Amino acid sequence: MKASISTVACLLGLLLAALRPGPAAAEPFDYYVLALSWQPSWCAREGDERNAPSCRDGSAQGFKLHGLWPQHEDGWPEYCRTRQRDPARAETAAMADIMGSPGLAWHQWKKHGRCSGLPARDYFAASRAAYTAIRRPKALRGLDRAVRIDPDVVEEAFLEANPDLDPAAVVVTCRERMIAEVRICLDRDLEPRPCSGPAARACTRTATLPPLR
Repeated sequence: MKASISTVACLLGLLLAALRPGPAAAEPFDYYVLALSWQPSWCAREGDERNAPSCRDGSAQGFKLHGLWPQHEDGWPEYCRTRQRDPARAETAAMADIMGSPGLAWHQWKKHGRCSGLPARDYFAASRAAYTAIRRPKALRGLDRAVRIDPDVVEEAFLEANPDLDPAAVVVTCRERMIAEVRICLDRDLEPRPCSGPAARACTRTATLPPLR
């Protein structure tokens, strides 16, 4: 009996999908980047359009955890395959206090956490430990108006608040002429280490630091 055209097309589709390369499996990596996002900048770029709860007036959220990203010395893995189970809703919801939303926690697990080789529980625990260990500068906690600032000033504020940090481990990034993130490079034991490759690229121009909501 001859197969129908639709059956043949379906089989060909399945064969092509099987041959198409998928995400890389979790593999050894060299270090982590701890990304701390200045929430008011994210709100101005994206959050306000989404009506994100963390962008409401009175939220007063400054540096939030964007993610903990496995890195190679030059480049990084992402969207890896893993044998670890995906986190339960309760696990992503538990990260909202430092990340702003369960949705961001889920996205960070998919893009970066799976590449760590850790169970979701341990990956989120490491993310929280790394975030908690870094002191956010007091000078920025009461910011009530937008300021134009040199990224080096933000870096120096973090170094003053965290004397154990090496300047080579701290990178300030900008997007759309605003201070976006402070990224801190950590070894696999979550101790500071110099950044390398693309992770070492910093913002070099004066940028706006929007005020707290």
